[in-house]
Amino acid sequence: MQSAERPMPVDHTFFEFGSIRYHVEASASDPENVFLSISTPSLSHEASPSSSSTGLPEATLQETRKAYHKFAEVVEPPREGYVLTLKLNFSGLTRPKDRVKAINQVSRLQSVVLSSQLRDMLGSLGPSGTMRLVYNQREPFFVSKTAEKMSAVFPMRFRDDTDLAIATSFFQELQEAGSSLAKAPQCSWSPIPPPELRGECVHRLTTNGGFVSFGVLSRHVRGKRAAKTAWILLNFQAYVKYHIKCTRRHIQSRMRERMETLTQAIEGTRLRGNEDRTRSQGPRCPYEKAPHDCCYPGPCCMQTDLQVHATFPDLHEARRVAKIAATFSSVHLPTA
Repeated sequence: MQSAERPMPVDHTFFEFGSIRYHVEASASDPENVFLSISTPSLSHEASPSSSSTGLPEATLQETRKAYHKFAEVVEPPREGYVLTLKLNFSGLTRPKDRVKAINQVSRLQSVVLSSQLRDMLGSLGPSGTMRLVYNQREPFFVSKTAEKMSAVFPMRFRDDTDLAIATSFFQELQEAGSSLAKAPQCSWSPIPPPELRGECVHRLTTNGGFVSFGVLSRHVRGKRAAKTAWILLNFQAYVKYHIKCTRRHIQSRMRERMETLTQAIEGTRLRGNEDRTRSQGPRCPYEKAPHDCCYPGPCCMQTDLQVHATFPDLHEARRVAKIAATFSSVHLPTA
């Protein structure tokens, strides 16, 4: 839009994760103002946080205003079919560096909205309770709160046996690392549902990768850490997929390197074997590709062979005379 020689209207819709929808709109008559709308389903239909007319919690709207107050304002009511609409105006940002920074902030709008929702839902749990959260339709997870602690439980499902093996090893290493670090949240992995999920429907707990649980401490959801903690929990399953993909690529590259090394070693051994075989067999008969009993040693073998071939053009006769010449080295063949 900024690189266009003249103002032009913009009207684009795009999606993320199949359920989050964006809409960007700008008119040629007012190119300074860009309207960005986002539609994201609620993380949990079981929770009923206080919401405004937009359908988003008031805490989410306040968090959005605080994050984008320098160059954006919340439009109320939002565009039809969307839960939030921002009016962006970058004219006050004169330096290109500031505009790039602002655009990067806008790209994190989804994280601001979802993190604020998750924090509000965690607060609505009260002293105890369990809530099912859906960030990706195929990968829901649970947040459980008791008087002693708060936990996030992820049922892990994998389609490929190789992915399952890599993920299981990763979960076990993550569990060991979490127990060895004092400030890290407690992590546990179990092939069966943890006690926090008792009473949940069986089809929600059917997995082949077990259950990964993280202990969420009070300091993790306090102040500025709350948004970061919420975003980490929302993207944990995506991180596991990323780790599996990188691990498979690393294993495949190592296997290719190992195969190339073994191939080079085999080729080198084969070449050395051919050289040793040729050296042990000595000179070959010029009339045969393979060693033959008509081969004869001696420094004058090439000269004798030329004399035999010139005197006896017939191949069989030449071989017979060559054998005689090899037996009686003192015999001199007549010249042609």
